[in-house]
Parts: sequence; structure tokens; C-alpha cells
Amino acid sequence: MIQLVPQMRFLLACKPVDFRKGIDGLSRVCKDVFDQDPFSGCMFFFINKCKTSIKVLVYDGQGYWLCQKRLSVGRIRWWPSDNESGICNYTAAQLQVLLSNGNPNNVNTSPQWRRLV
Repeated sequence: MIQLVPQMRFLLACKPVDFRKGIDGLSRVCKDVFDQDPFSGCMFFFINKCKTSIKVLVYDGQGYWLCQKRLSVGRIRWWPSDNESGICNYTAAQLQVLLSNGNPNNVNTSPQWRRLV
């Protein structure tokens, strides 16, 4: 199980990607298309064209993890729409709602705690 903690960055690819790609192909998408460092420790989320599956790519300091969730019935009901950069930044709470096949924009959560300097 992947632990989603508020200290992590979660980046979602707005456009579907070819799910024949593995770790090397998806890390190349992160670097070339989204201008993000795949070694940064961010979790990158991708969706396939028919919206039945999500892939997660993350580097943990020793190597890559590539996980896939495929729905047995139906489709993923909501995914972020395209923006200029092609990638969206989400919080852990929003991402948990999205992975439960819900709309994270309808979630009311308290703001993240930040230490005042």
C-alpha cells in the first residue's frame, strides 16, 4: 500500500498517456513533457485513454515504484481537465478522494498546517 502523506507532492497528468509505457517511458514523460524531475520523490499519476486505469510512478531514493489500479467495472468518473502545463498539483486528501473514484474538488478540508517562522 502506498502511503499518501501531506508532505509529499502529488502531480497528475491531465492528458491520458499510452499505458504500454513502463517506468522508463513514464519517467521520460515526466522529464520531457511536464518539465519535472522524476527523481524528485514526487508521485506522478497517469490515466489511460479509456479512463479505466491509473498508474503511479514514484522514486524512493533507491529505485522506482510503478503501481497500477485498474477498475473492474466502470470508468474513473473524474480527472482534472487540461491546463497550460499539462500537470496538476493535488493534496493528499484530494488524491485519496480521486483514488476512491470521487471528485476531489468537492472536498472541504482544513488548510494544511504550516509553521510560522
